[in-house]
Amino acid sequence: MLVRAVAITSAAVLGATALLQPPLPARASTQTSAARPAAPAATDRISVIAHRGASGYAPENTLAAVDKAHELGFTWVENDVQRTKDGELVVLHDTDLKRTTNAEELYPGRAPWKVADFTAAEIAGLDAGSWFGAEFTGARVPTLKQYLERVDENRQKLLLEIKAPELYPGIERDILRTLDEEHWLAASGSSRRLVVQSFSAPSLRTLHGLRGGVTTGFLGTPAVSDLGTYAEFADQINPTAATLTADYVTSVHAVHGVHGRPLHVSTWTVNDADTTRRVAGYGVDGIITNVPDTVREALESR
Repeated sequence: MLVRAVAITSAAVLGATALLQPPLPARASTQTSAARPAAPAATDRISVIAHRGASGYAPENTLAAVDKAHELGFTWVENDVQRTKDGELVVLHDTDLKRTTNAEELYPGRAPWKVADFTAAEIAGLDAGSWFGAEFTGARVPTLKQYLERVDENRQKLLLEIKAPELYPGIERDILRTLDEEHWLAASGSSRRLVVQSFSAPSLRTLHGLRGGVTTGFLGTPAVSDLGTYAEFADQINPTAATLTADYVTSVHAVHGVHGRPLHVSTWTVNDADTTRRVAGYGVDGIITNVPDTVREALESR
């Protein structure tokens, strides 16, 4: 999913990597007792999902963006997971480090600065905040473990995207291992606070085969005639809002997903009131947005 910043805004290796990482920034000073508490941000039955955190107000996929969503009162956050050269899972959208870190400046001879070509320690030392605003200078690229800990601390829920799994063979098993270690796969409650999604149908099939109880979502707009096939391994069909229609949402809802419930629809990326009202009128179940407060206000004013 493409994003633009809104202008207001195995085990020994992994253990050793974690020790190399510098401490992540403390919570933003805006996290005060007067901040709006995290609560299910939904109007009627529509969940509002903070895309890469509240990425209109803080640098995407950082802990600051998670905390901003929490401060604004949003329970659901979305992120993107990739893997470093030495096997650590990190939370980052682009498959290269150029746009949202200072990797190009620090490592001028390492083009094209692919995530997979850098170690966890190297990525942990990058500045992932100053591109967005000077006040976020020093924000770090979190590991998936760090990200899960913060989401859990905030009592939030997670829509986790497996990013470009074709670049990271076996990443599905790695993600499940980390989720399990962080107690996100407990039999009671995991289906209510975790969804794993991807643009890759093979990746979702693999993940479902490894851990059939995990709720999964396919990113895209499959043909209506193919929805039954996707329902063999998915619980959600999550299409772009740009081409979404009411008829398509109705067709998706008519098919039961892999766990026997009607397929849900969470659409992306919706950042204005008019589009919010349009897709809400189609009957979507979730709206993924960089500016969750804007979406909430539009839903409340319908």
